[in-house]
Amino acid sequence: MMSSPRCPARLDASLQPRLSRWLWLVKWLLAIPHFVVLAFLWLAFLVLSVVALVAIVVTGRYPRAAFDFNVGVLRWTWRVAYYAYGGLGTDQYPPFTLAERADDAAHLDVDYPERLSRGLALVKWWLLAIPHYVVVGFFLGGGWYVVSGSDDDRRMGAWGLIQVLVLIAGVALLFTGRYPRGIHDLVVGLNRWVLRVTAYACLMTDQYPPFRLDLGGSEPDPGGALAPEPGRVPSPPPAAPPTAPPSAPRGWGAGRVVAVVAACLALLAALGLIAAGTTALVVDRSARDADGYLTTSAIHLRAPGHALVSEDLEIEGAGAAVELPERLVGDVRVSARLDDGEVFIGIAESDAAAAYLAGVGHSSVTGPVDGEDGPVYDVTAGGPPSVLPEKAGIWRESAAGSRRQQVTFTPREGSWTVVVMRADGAAPVEPSVTAGATLPVLDDLAAGLLVGGLVLLAGGGVALLLALRRP
Repeated sequence: MMSSPRCPARLDASLQPRLSRWLWLVKWLLAIPHFVVLAFLWLAFLVLSVVALVAIVVTGRYPRAAFDFNVGVLRWTWRVAYYAYGGLGTDQYPPFTLAERADDAAHLDVDYPERLSRGLALVKWWLLAIPHYVVVGFFLGGGWYVVSGSDDDRRMGAWGLIQVLVLIAGVALLFTGRYPRGIHDLVVGLNRWVLRVTAYACLMTDQYPPFRLDLGGSEPDPGGALAPEPGRVPSPPPAAPPTAPPSAPRGWGAGRVVAVVAACLALLAALGLIAAGTTALVVDRSARDADGYLTTSAIHLRAPGHALVSEDLEIEGAGAAVELPERLVGDVRVSARLDDGEVFIGIAESDAAAAYLAGVGHSSVTGPVDGEDGPVYDVTAGGPPSVLPEKAGIWRESAAGSRRQQVTFTPREGSWTVVVMRADGAAPVEPSVTAGATLPVLDDLAAGLLVGGLVLLAGGGVALLLALRRP
């Protein structure tokens, strides 16, 4: 029997002899502070993993400070999981630290690799690990989606094998006061498999995870004993060689951890600003029409009455407040067309439009026009208008004709309403409508986002380098 190589990623856990029957019922509440902290730590973990990917491709080495931090995050996660619903194997509250502690019930360590393959770093986390992702999906939950697309089975996908086993152990604790040893060994073995895959996918090792379920609270002895010859008493196995000391993060106090997390959050925010600025710049350069308007696609609306009315556009204030919509929105252009007659489109003060439409059957658009169920209308019953819309004399801007008509409006203080009707005031009204604006602020907004993102990216990068330097 050939000996198995020692796994660089190791996970251990010792089952507490006496566990509370009921404490596991409220551990979801007790662990909330850890969940909040881990949410930020995992954001930093992802950023440092990307940094490590670049470093490995360029130098063939995983930056040691980043490696120690990420191993610490995995260790912290395992301690909390073993305390809560990834194990329920201890009632000892997990410490808030990245470092390894001898008195912990759960232990995790990953050997630091002196050299890593540059080529494997590009493919192992998304391609080579796919078979393991399928297996781990069933362990952690969600793996059912890989083989079933049925909506009736979506709730099943939220439960993984580990969660089911831990729930069974919790029920056993509640009624018997004992944690079944066999379930504990299986739960730890499944978590051990997950750790090995995580370490491989996160570029911490080049050793491919074995398709082997190692049960028990302790890592198996990597040395394998040969089968004894018939009639011969086997000799006792040799003592296990001493293991290397854990790669506990050195100098990772609370201040340094907070600095790393803050720097990573700054980098993520910088990437978001750069992405938003790039999008705004592309839209500003490519989506405008010949007149400089950013215009929506045609929207088909329907009013069973004699008019179609927009929601009121409220512009309040004086001086700078009045100029603000003009600076942000610029000129507004609304166009409409009817397939079976002449269309009228006008913009008037809301009070004047309401007085004109009093007693007239009309529909107001009160919800998003691009929703799944189509536009939302508020229908008001009534008859035809007493005066044709072109002769009403209330319009700030208006147009009428058989082809697509449009009006252009510069926002001013007041309350304004857009009205679309048939030129003869008949019903129903089923226009095709588009709206657009010049948005003069878009160019400055794109430049500001890009500059802010680049400054934040540089500052976050420098802060991260300083935080990762060994004290």
